[in-house]
Amino acid sequence: MLNKSHPIEFDTVLVANRGEIAVRVIRTLRALGIRSVAVYSDADAEARHVREADVAVHLGPAPARASYLAIDKVVAAAVRSGAQAVHPGYGFLSENAAFAAALAEAGIVFLGPPVKAIEIMGDKIAAKNTVAAFDVPVVPGIAKPGLTDAELIAAATDIGYPVLVKPSAGGGGKGMRLVEAPQQLPDALAGARREAGAAFGDDTLFLERFVLRPRHIEVQILADQFGQVIHLGERECSLQRRHQKVVEEAPSPLLDAQTRARIGAAACDTARSVNYVGAGTVEFIVSADRPDEFFFMEMNTRLQVEHPVTELVTGVDLVECQVRIAAGQQLTVEQDEIRLVGHAIEARVYAEDPGRGFLPTGGTVLDLSEPQGNGVRVDSGLRIGTVVGSDYDPMLSKVIAHGNDRGAALAKLDRALADTVLLGVTSNIEFLRFLLADPDVVAGKLDTGLLDRRVADFTPAPVTDDDLIAAATYHWLRRWPTTAGDPWAVPSGWRIGTAAPTPIRLAGGARIEHVYLTGTPEAAVAKVGDGESTSLSATFVAHNSPTAGVLTLTSAGLRREYRVAEHDEQLWVAGPDGVTALRELAEVKVRGGNEHVGDAEILSPMPGSVIAVPVRTGDVVAAGAPVVVVEAMKMEHSLTAPIAGTVELLVEPGTQVRLGQPLARITAPDAPTETNTAERVGDPA
Repeated sequence: MLNKSHPIEFDTVLVANRGEIAVRVIRTLRALGIRSVAVYSDADAEARHVREADVAVHLGPAPARASYLAIDKVVAAAVRSGAQAVHPGYGFLSENAAFAAALAEAGIVFLGPPVKAIEIMGDKIAAKNTVAAFDVPVVPGIAKPGLTDAELIAAATDIGYPVLVKPSAGGGGKGMRLVEAPQQLPDALAGARREAGAAFGDDTLFLERFVLRPRHIEVQILADQFGQVIHLGERECSLQRRHQKVVEEAPSPLLDAQTRARIGAAACDTARSVNYVGAGTVEFIVSADRPDEFFFMEMNTRLQVEHPVTELVTGVDLVECQVRIAAGQQLTVEQDEIRLVGHAIEARVYAEDPGRGFLPTGGTVLDLSEPQGNGVRVDSGLRIGTVVGSDYDPMLSKVIAHGNDRGAALAKLDRALADTVLLGVTSNIEFLRFLLADPDVVAGKLDTGLLDRRVADFTPAPVTDDDLIAAATYHWLRRWPTTAGDPWAVPSGWRIGTAAPTPIRLAGGARIEHVYLTGTPEAAVAKVGDGESTSLSATFVAHNSPTAGVLTLTSAGLRREYRVAEHDEQLWVAGPDGVTALRELAEVKVRGGNEHVGDAEILSPMPGSVIAVPVRTGDVVAAGAPVVVVEAMKMEHSLTAPIAGTVELLVEPGTQVRLGQPLARITAPDAPTETNTAERVGDPA
């Protein structure tokens, strides 16, 4: 691919990013013998990428605009650390032409394409017109700067409905609108302009014909400084949720060899149209009904999140290629020498809760075990103790599997996800396994709308009795070392007469149960609610911290191991059926006459910031009235009163809150209410 015996002129490279991509880039730099420099914000002072780099430079406060997006601070960090080059990763400044220009002015090499290529491909209208001049097929539509709403409406009739309204700047699906009928277009244009203007500072729009049953296929290219361009095959990225990729694979199960060669050639021509240098990705839209017909969508002038699947089927380290190309080395292979071997599939692990509308989550990683083995790769920014907050993208890691064929890769990826233990942060792993088992996914019958159509069919696995017993037993066992000196305080249930059980009240999902435990760890009896009693023995061995470790339960000759952890009244259990989060609930208080009284708490469904409190302490509100508004990852969530009553506020605007933190308490003075179950387990109001 490139001459690996050729010396690289860089001895120090700064990685202008964070999380899993920074860790991944540092890994290659270390293999090349290059000194790595990490940058970090206040929120990332103890992050994994900071610990694994040779040197780390502090940028500033947690908000990205004051740290990772601050061009002057990043350039200054590169100069201060003696870096001769900067790798931008993806996101943040990776496609920022001003950043590349600032590095050049400082005499530092940008491990990316020329500034002009970034500028052209960063403007979707300019990009479309540029590649069309090189005979790259583009989606029929209208793309000119400064189009008015009237011009767009007039053009839509000639293009033909349905049409897709797209902003010229930005990405991530922001501002995109699918319009199926003429009467819908004016409102769609107004909404798209508002969203694009707010997200990108540019409300320029254009129109494209909407391709029915579209599939998202992208091609990885490499281009050196001597004009040679090759491609490394394609990736299928059609499994998306709201235009955000979730599962990617290489090669695409849709394309035959002839189409693969044609789409690869079009990608290379796209790179040539802007004199591209380095690694880049050309994205195409392909109709599932017409796989031989493809259209240019955009070019990403950087490394892609999903680059590992290409690396696994080609054996090429793309980060190493970026470094060697930027150092002036020439590609030493021809296109017909590139071979794709086997199949690779990647799943993105996000800090989000699929059971609650994919709300962003967060917390502290209490315990972690990431899968290993032949054909399994994990790109991760996690370590035990990592605090996952709301300042950055919710992607935590990527689990990638490589097999001899697609079926083998799918099975290996599912097993790897099942073997992933992440305690302390709710993730989408259960949903990923649900998606991989979908018959259409198994068959390779994909399109960009498939995942969104399947979301409604997903139901989180119910909390089992085994989960409840494991969580309760762990909680029970942790009380033994501190109480064993006082026989009356040991939670064995001993008393004169029948043993009195220790009750532990737990909530998880839609279930609330008492678990009753008696006896000793060597000879215990557990019962869930009014169910049957189970005899068991239990041991707990802590590791990494006193509150996390391995719980072993033996019952009727069956031995099971659970990874368990506890934090802020939240109990995490990882067993044979996956990870379960449970919350210990206080017992319901009673007054004379057995009349229940209690508070209905509103808990934060995510880590974030309180941006509004429309009521005051002492106000009387109706059930469903807004009480607190929390913002996380640029999403606002209005939390409402679960019952009618008097408000007691526990936060104020500007308060930074963690997942599950109590925000307000509603008291119904004379009503027979107990603590609202949904709020106590952290569900949104």
